[in-house]
Amino acid sequence: MNRISSAKPQAKRPEVPVKRLDVSVYRVPTDGPESDGTLEWNATTLVLVEAFGGERRGLGYTYASGSTASLIRELLTDRIVGLDAMNIQASWIQMIQAIRNLGRPGICSMAIAAVDSALWDLKARLLELPLVTLLGAARAEVPVYGSGGFTSYSIEQLQSQLGAWVEHGIARVKMKIGRDPQADIRRVQAAREAIGPKGELFVDANGAYSLKQALAQASAFSAQQVAWFEEPVSSDDLAGLRFVREHAPAGMEISAGEYGYDLCYFRRMLEAGSVDVIQPDATRCAGITGFLQVGALAQAFACPISAHTAPSLHLHPCCAVPGVRHLEYFHDHARIEHLFFEGTVWPLNGSLAPDLSRPGFGLEFKRADAQRYALS
Repeated sequence: MNRISSAKPQAKRPEVPVKRLDVSVYRVPTDGPESDGTLEWNATTLVLVEAFGGERRGLGYTYASGSTASLIRELLTDRIVGLDAMNIQASWIQMIQAIRNLGRPGICSMAIAAVDSALWDLKARLLELPLVTLLGAARAEVPVYGSGGFTSYSIEQLQSQLGAWVEHGIARVKMKIGRDPQADIRRVQAAREAIGPKGELFVDANGAYSLKQALAQASAFSAQQVAWFEEPVSSDDLAGLRFVREHAPAGMEISAGEYGYDLCYFRRMLEAGSVDVIQPDATRCAGITGFLQVGALAQAFACPISAHTAPSLHLHPCCAVPGVRHLEYFHDHARIEHLFFEGTVWPLNGSLAPDLSRPGFGLEFKRADAQRYALS
């Protein structure tokens, strides 16, 4: 027998339109000369987006060229303003469509990342929830590894930085290599001396080695119990990465993925069997939305994730994505985030835990402190 429901139709939820996006750029000098295997730098640029709607403000950011801000202003803002702040997927699709003729890799995805992150923060604040609660927590905290050890550092600087992290309870640390293969062997030995026999030691060549160099270095590093070899060859050389992975000493994992801007990049890397651990970066792979997509893809391939840099931005999604192993506590970004944002958390017993008493990312922009670094 047919029955007619007597339930009253539910009222439609009122939309919360995005009223405006504000974009600003800040360039912060490093606290000393820095370099890795393929690059030297003396400053880091942060592009900040503030999204307004429903009497709330969400913030997001990326580490990118100031030209990223121009792209947001000229191409993305008109697409986002007026859309419902609660429907982030719709906003993300609009931005992907807007950059079609410019291409996904590079500043286009980084611009989308800053806006998308601001929209997630705004939505969580509108709901008065920590972002991890909105996303759905898989864990209460995420382990970190201390990351720095630049090739520009003296042996004394290298040992001081890595040793201090271990003394403060961070059980794993990463150093840069690739500038001078012979010096790298001595520097890795010095790092092991600084952190002791129990600390996990990671190295990152940023693609500086040739295939045969990488294999030789992997063999040499095994004497110092190196557990992680990041980008031993170019991350574009998927066959080379896989070859190193298959021939590296037992117990040494191969990782890459920080230069992934779209899902196809990560799919190709995973299908090729190139890495033991994949490293998406929400400031590059089109924001929190893109990071969640990579998380689902990596889970389908049974490949763990290690989030690349930007610890304050990655903390909440890393506590929500099931396959996350740890988060990179990168020296430059941790320093800037503590300088620019109230609400950043410090590692405790080698992990970061979100402050569940604060909505969104839990961050408030310290505008007065950041102003001295403003470019636009």
